[in-house]
Amino acid sequence: MEAQWPASRDSVAGQDAFRDYVAGRSTRLLKTAWLLTGDWHLAEDLLQTALAKTSLAWHRIERWESVDAYVRKAMVTTYATWWRRKWRGETPTRELPEQLSSDPYQEIDLRESVRRVLLTLPARQRAVVVLRYFEDLSEAETAAALGCSVGAVKSHSSRALARLRESSLLGALVSEEAV
Repeated sequence: MEAQWPASRDSVAGQDAFRDYVAGRSTRLLKTAWLLTGDWHLAEDLLQTALAKTSLAWHRIERWESVDAYVRKAMVTTYATWWRRKWRGETPTRELPEQLSSDPYQEIDLRESVRRVLLTLPARQRAVVVLRYFEDLSEAETAAALGCSVGAVKSHSSRALARLRESSLLGALVSEEAV
């Protein structure tokens, strides 16, 4: 579907195009924001901020294919400024309960455990894992979204995966799956 790009952000057509974009993509983008932040409320704030930045630059985006990349880049850079300012001296954790029988909520628990494991990664490594493996971006696309080299993406990805493999929480996940 080849849509006509509106000539001006201030035009009614430009506003309608942005509104349609937000309506069509916000659910997927919110999931990406949630994986970056680990918190739904913070993810909503992050997505809203990224969409506000996108709306200001709407007239400068030249192709429809570039919009998702622009919003993802806005989310990653905005989140990076947030985590650079945040004090990260303590990380609260909870022990996972032992599972005695089949649990109908096992999939939900697994997702929550994966989220917790992701939150143990440094923000840059988490961003690489989310963009590479959740968003299914190539190394080059991930590098462009993060504003770094492909080598840095490979390095962050390698370190993140190694850290996830070593994680005691991930070990608990694997042993739960075996039961």
